[in-house]
Amino acid sequence: MKISAIVKGSICLLGLVSVGNILAAPANAGQASARGAATLVRASGASISISGELTLPNNAYFEGPLDVTIDAPTGTPAADDEVLSGLHITPGTVESTNLATSSNPFVQAAADALTAAAGDVGATAAIIRAGAGANGLGGLE
Repeated sequence: MKISAIVKGSICLLGLVSVGNILAAPANAGQASARGAATLVRASGASISISGELTLPNNAYFEGPLDVTIDAPTGTPAADDEVLSGLHITPGTVESTNLATSSNPFVQAAADALTAAAGDVGATAAIIRAGAGANGLGGLE
């Protein structure tokens, strides 16, 4: 009886975790990265791994196919002394998006309005208050 209750409780918990993952905010792919890894398993069962990662700042991305290669292992398999000596990650050329353009049209409109209201303290304050919205919940988040 206790085991079935534990199993039912575990299934319910996993169901809630899965629903939570679905309802959570989507991830923002703000940073491009290219990763590669290789593992060499020796005859004795021991393994040697090598991995690498290239990352770019926000608003930059890799253009082109990802190519991950390794150098041929050195050493003698029978002597159980093979070694991985190199990993090469080639993600293509680096491209970037225009940093001056906002992806949020409200933020861009607010920035344009603030630029136009330069020098008018009352207009600037009104634009900032409108952007903050009721209880501080506005489009600037």
